[in-house]
This record gives sequence, C-alpha cells and structure tokens, in this order.
Amino acid sequence: MSASPVIDAMLPDALHVSLRDAQAQVNALVLGKPQQVRLAFVALLADGHLLIEDLPGLGKTTLAHAMAATLGLGFQRVQFTSDLLPADILGVSVYEAQARRFEFHPGPVFTHVLLADEINRAPPRTQSALLEAMAEHQVSIDGETRKLPDPFLVIATQNPVDLAGTYPLPDSQLDRFLLRLALGYPDESAERALLAGSDRRDLIAQAAPLLDAQRVIALRRMVLEVHASEPLIAYVQALVGRSRKHPGVRVGLSPRAGLALLRAARAHALLLGRSHAIPEDVQALFAAVAEHRLVGEADTAAATLAKAILHAVPVD
Repeated sequence: MSASPVIDAMLPDALHVSLRDAQAQVNALVLGKPQQVRLAFVALLADGHLLIEDLPGLGKTTLAHAMAATLGLGFQRVQFTSDLLPADILGVSVYEAQARRFEFHPGPVFTHVLLADEINRAPPRTQSALLEAMAEHQVSIDGETRKLPDPFLVIATQNPVDLAGTYPLPDSQLDRFLLRLALGYPDESAERALLAGSDRRDLIAQAAPLLDAQRVIALRRMVLEVHASEPLIAYVQALVGRSRKHPGVRVGLSPRAGLALLRAARAHALLLGRSHAIPEDVQALFAAVAEHRLVGEADTAAATLAKAILHAVPVD
C-alpha cells in the first residue's frame, strides 16, 4: 500500500509504517482474508466495535486474537455462556471486613480490547450489560459511573442464530456495532497453507505488538481529518433515505447508521492512503455497516436488501 503525498503529511513516517506492518502481520496470521482484516482495522480506526458472525471453526476467534496481539493493547476475553451474569463482565462490589467498606473489583470490560466470544450464547440481560460500555465507553455500577480505558474496542463473535443454544442480539445492541462481517471458508491455497503451517495459537503468542494506545488514538484523530465532500455526504444521506422506503424493508437505517457509514468511509480512505473519502469507500463498506441494522419483511434477507439499496442509489 503506497501512500499519497497528502496522506504522508497527515501520517508521520513511523506511524504509517506501523499501521502498514500491523495489517500485514494480521494478514499473515489470518490467511486468505485481506478484505475482512481491512474491515477490522476500519472498525479500530473509526472508534467502532466489530461483530464477526460465522460458523464455528472458521477463524473468528483467531482474527480477534491476532488483532489484540498486534495492537499491543490490554486484552481480555470473556466466553459467553448461558449462565454468565452481568457482574461477570462489569465487575462487582465486595464488602471488605478489615476496611469496613465495599470495594469495587473491576470486571474484564475494564480493558482496551474486549473479546466477547460467542456473545449470542448468553441471555439478553447479560448481552445488554455491554450496551453502555459500547455506547459511552463507561459503565454505571452501584450508582457510580466508571470510565473505561481509551481506546476501547469490543470484538464480538457469534454463531448463526439458527444454531442450538443461541439468543439473537437485541436491535439496540446490534446498532452499536459499527461493522458486521463474515469470514467464510478459506480458499484452497489459504487452507493448504493453514494445514501445512504452524499452529495459529503459537504464531499469535509470538506476534510482536506493532501499535499501542497512543498510536491508535493518534490514528483515530487523523481519521477525523479525512475530508468528506458535500456530494459524498449527500450520497450517504441518499443511501440512508432509500433504505427507509425501499420495497421489502420494514426498518431502515437510522441517522446513527449514516454517521457510522461516513466515519467508516473516512477510516477506509486513510487505510488506502487517501486524505479524502470517495464513493468507492462508502460502497465497499455499505453491506458491513447496513446488513445487521436493516430489518426486512417476511423472509427478505438483509444482504439482498443492502445490495439492492446500493444499486438503486446513483452516484452524482
């Protein structure tokens, strides 16, 4: 990936190299999925959260672990199960007899990168415990609001909802995920390399951290400096508006979804070495931003609706 002269002025050389090397390292750990890896970095730079949905064994957890190892940030993993309680995620106040007061013991949410593994195996009450954390980067416990570390990123994995023992995520929580992506089966060459290579867990354990909290925060600030022209904003607004009246759509995209799409497009442009977002950035991300937010009528698939909406709105 070669950077333009304009983006070089925005991105110091060391930061540009670190970002490029970080993507390359994750691609070396998650074979044959360059588009999905790019989307994961879009979520990171756009200050969003990432939902990875696919069948078991296709590399969802591997991608999350590879991202955490490469980012060099604090990392916690929570395995969601049917008996997981909100306090198991957020923390709990315990009475300390010697001090004669309640002491708060923070839960795993107090970290930079939280892997919520198989999030849809927990009941809705536990799923919703993450809602405030994802939306506000804080949690309220025992009447006190506690800030989470900055940056804060949730990478959640889930199995398809038709598998046994799963609970659909509520719409309010789905809306808090900037992007949803699926990995799919690897192609033949990637699967051959996976079978012939070392164990992914060993490779991830050996992976060197290539970014840190200060660099991620700096990159997120630079995303805000990526230019979005008035015609591009009008294009995003037209897509959002079309989603609300498109045949087969029961619930269209909210203004929050429009903001998310624009923010993600800026991050995508930065990753590709541009100081301005273009319609191709929006088009590359529309499905990942829109599909989990659209509610179709009857048996209409969200993926089909997202594709139809994208094709129905011309680029001026």
